[in-house]
Amino acid sequence: MEFLSGMIERMGVQAELKACETPEQLRVKLFGENMSLLIGRRGETLDAIQYLTSYAINRDNETRVRVSVDAGDYRLKREEALQHLAAKMAGKAVKYHRNFTLEPMNAYERHVIHAALQDYPEVTTFSTGSEPHRRIVVAYAKEK
Repeated sequence: MEFLSGMIERMGVQAELKACETPEQLRVKLFGENMSLLIGRRGETLDAIQYLTSYAINRDNETRVRVSVDAGDYRLKREEALQHLAAKMAGKAVKYHRNFTLEPMNAYERHVIHAALQDYPEVTTFSTGSEPHRRIVVAYAKEK
């Protein structure tokens, strides 16, 4: 926690940290003004903060602690937006009988899309490309 609060302070952002810690997981929520500075474009800064915090916590530990950092409920809102996008794209794929390729996403965001569409019988999803430009294709799949 000292690492994270120090990093945020050096970024020039005043934020309140609320942590929920178990032996295998650390969840940190950041609150305050200017959360957009911590989130960055499409959550890239927040992902970097989470990665660095995870590295700092786990580098000398034998057991790995999963770290999750969120600012202003960004991750929750992004997940809801991705689920909405997935449903919209599935509807388009079925309506127009064609495939739709989404924007590049990180692994977690692709997972949200795949999970959201797994129960849609008329569409299938797969990832294409290589990191960091890996994308999801929402494909029309004729029902058998």
